[in-house]
Amino acid sequence: MGAGAKHRLVFIDRLLATLVHLRHGATHDVLACWFGVDRSTITRAIGEVRPLLAGRGCTISPGVRLRTLAEVVDHLGASGKTGIVDGTEIRVRRPAVGRKDRDTFISGKSKQNAVKTMVVTDAEGRLLFCSPTRPGSCADITHARQLGLVKLLADGPAVEILADAGYQGLGAQTGGRLVTPPHRKFKKKAPDWYEEMYERQRKTHSSRRIRVEHGIAPEELASPGPPPRSARAHERHRPSRRRSAVPPADHGPGTGSADVNIGPHRSPRRLTANHARAR
Repeated sequence: MGAGAKHRLVFIDRLLATLVHLRHGATHDVLACWFGVDRSTITRAIGEVRPLLAGRGCTISPGVRLRTLAEVVDHLGASGKTGIVDGTEIRVRRPAVGRKDRDTFISGKSKQNAVKTMVVTDAEGRLLFCSPTRPGSCADITHARQLGLVKLLADGPAVEILADAGYQGLGAQTGGRLVTPPHRKFKKKAPDWYEEMYERQRKTHSSRRIRVEHGIAPEELASPGPPPRSARAHERHRPSRRRSAVPPADHGPGTGSADVNIGPHRSPRRLTANHARAR
């Protein structure tokens, strides 16, 4: 009676974690941070609560399953909804020494080692597609071309995809289906009327595509980046620069110890006529 380890999460917390996972797609690592437990505890709790919900008729309603980028474009075209595309970077550890593509992970934007992925959401910010990762040095427009987004939009159904300035140039290649912020025609000494029009168009476009950040947020929370290295582990790999402030008194020439230069090397001072006269 009473055998077995007790759960650190009460039933209400286990039920809440399961519902958050099913509704928002939060990973087990994120839920473990929220509830202050280990990831295995969340995994066990979700595995126990999901059959209970299914046995009482609380199941996920069957809906549209989008597995590829082509299915996402077809879904947006059939439903008449607007899509939003954006690239996001996730910080990673520096690759091991000797790897050929080690330098390709350095992002030109954040100046850190990162991987990049392309995210597609609808106008409400619901996540529809998340691409495989690429090294951080890959540009957003290059990543979109490699995934075949340009060809899918050019040959696919009529659909509107909003993007940021990183995708400028794809609008003409996709027949206007990919909409980016307006190009700035005047680099210097722009008229006041043009500055006002440009800012108005830019803010209008930005307010429409801001919902993509809501879809990117769960991906960034799920990958918080590399854990910090401890200071003690860092000290083991760094050569010591400490030197004794006072040399040992019994260490002299001929005692088997080499002379150590404690202070910085100083060149002999040149005697001037005044110094010689003073001596």
